[in-house]
Amino acid sequence: MNTVLAVGSGDNFPVFTVFAVFVTCTLFISVAAVGLDSLSNYYLGHRKLSWAGNGLAIFGCFMSAAGMLSNPGLVSLTGFDGVLYVLTSTAGWIVLLILITETYHGSARFTIGDVLARRLNPRPAHTAAGVATLIISLLYLIAQLVGAGTLAAPILGLDGPGAQRAVVACLGVLMILSVVGGGMRAATMIQGVKAVLLLAGGGLLALAVLWHFDMSPAALLHAAADRSAYGDDFLRPGVRSEEGIGKLDALSLELTRLLGIAGLPHVLMRLGTVATAREARRSVQFATVLILGFSAVAVVIGLGAAGVFGNKTITSDSSSGVTAMLLLSDSLGGPVLLTAISCLAFATIVAVVAGLTLTAATTLAHDIYGMTIKRGTATEKAELGVARLAVVLVGVTAIALSLFVQNLNISFLVALCFTLAASAVLPALLYSLWWRHFTTRGATCSVYSGLLCTLVLVALSPAVSGNSGALLPDADFTIFPMRNPGLITVPVGFLAGWLGSVMDRRRQVAEGAEGRNTGDRAVLPS
Repeated sequence: MNTVLAVGSGDNFPVFTVFAVFVTCTLFISVAAVGLDSLSNYYLGHRKLSWAGNGLAIFGCFMSAAGMLSNPGLVSLTGFDGVLYVLTSTAGWIVLLILITETYHGSARFTIGDVLARRLNPRPAHTAAGVATLIISLLYLIAQLVGAGTLAAPILGLDGPGAQRAVVACLGVLMILSVVGGGMRAATMIQGVKAVLLLAGGGLLALAVLWHFDMSPAALLHAAADRSAYGDDFLRPGVRSEEGIGKLDALSLELTRLLGIAGLPHVLMRLGTVATAREARRSVQFATVLILGFSAVAVVIGLGAAGVFGNKTITSDSSSGVTAMLLLSDSLGGPVLLTAISCLAFATIVAVVAGLTLTAATTLAHDIYGMTIKRGTATEKAELGVARLAVVLVGVTAIALSLFVQNLNISFLVALCFTLAASAVLPALLYSLWWRHFTTRGATCSVYSGLLCTLVLVALSPAVSGNSGALLPDADFTIFPMRNPGLITVPVGFLAGWLGSVMDRRRQVAEGAEGRNTGDRAVLPS
């Protein structure tokens, strides 16, 4: 990131000051939330959050730095196709709103495992949900922490892998301190503040773009098309056109983005922080409006970057366009605006990792310890202590894994998390909420089949080996041709849940019939 590095080349005192203030405020929020003495308070904030506050926190919890930076970059490089991709990705919130929100709120105590265990055998249901939640949360955490090191170290004028590792470690410690004492209340405050700052910062930059083009959307579109590599085709469908496997890969990515939102554990956990199902629905509606609004802001910023710099300048700084927003901030507002936007990206990461850490710790303490190991007999005090310990364990594990993969290309991890959510969590969740014949075997088959199929296919895909942009560029064991296997794994998750339930019910019917026949024979005269 050449532009980001340039910020750190001069006097870094103002940048350090901004970061220090942000870290201090985060720790103050955490200290203010200390004193939680019950599971309901620690996990869900006693379900006392307003629908508006929860909607703001859902937006803050969901909108990651990847979405904040990569969406404008995609628009700046692909025009109409990028706009369509950014705006249609919000459709996943409609799936969550219609099919999940109200029924989930009425069924869940704390976790996804509670929803599955409502009608199923509790121990295997909690175990399966806990395993899926831990895998998704840890992978998502690693992606966020590594991104934080890559983004923040150059801004602070710290160069080299060692500096990035130091930033990752510091963010991890901040993450642990912010959650271990304050739980959901601390996470909510951090996410809410981040959401307000992100909306304000993004709106300010979008307004600066429009001001640069004399408040004329037509002039913005004309400049973006002229300076792009495609001319007028930049504003027409087809710039991102793919053939063969590439087209299937793009379709698979869209499918998992559409369905994965409704299966992300850290998003689902926030549905329980309000008192009623109606308020949960209003929370998701408000969050959807905010996400759609910020997506529109991302479109304006992306078109502005295309109109100011053009395709060649953007790709020379970052081939994926991820620095387009930072380039534009530096051009329109100088180092001050660039530093502000960069700090917003860092704040975005902190808010997301706080939610992920709490979600992973909750499932470790409640699903794995409380319901699987202790079989529901753990006292509230014991589980609360385990939850706090789990925050430290999850945080340390995420930091260690992030440091290990710091120099590797892990850009596929966020898409992998969406695929896992869509393939392993969503099928079991929908069946449990809407199909009365769903069984415990169906739930375990659905979750484990979705997890295993996704992880195996991604491990054998070009995302992991066989090319210079892979996780392991010097190895080549690629068998599966697609980077995103959602077109296969999502149907596998649904099919496994249905097949496991049908076979389980047939076995139960057969055993019942055999028992009745045995009983009939027992009363016959000899």
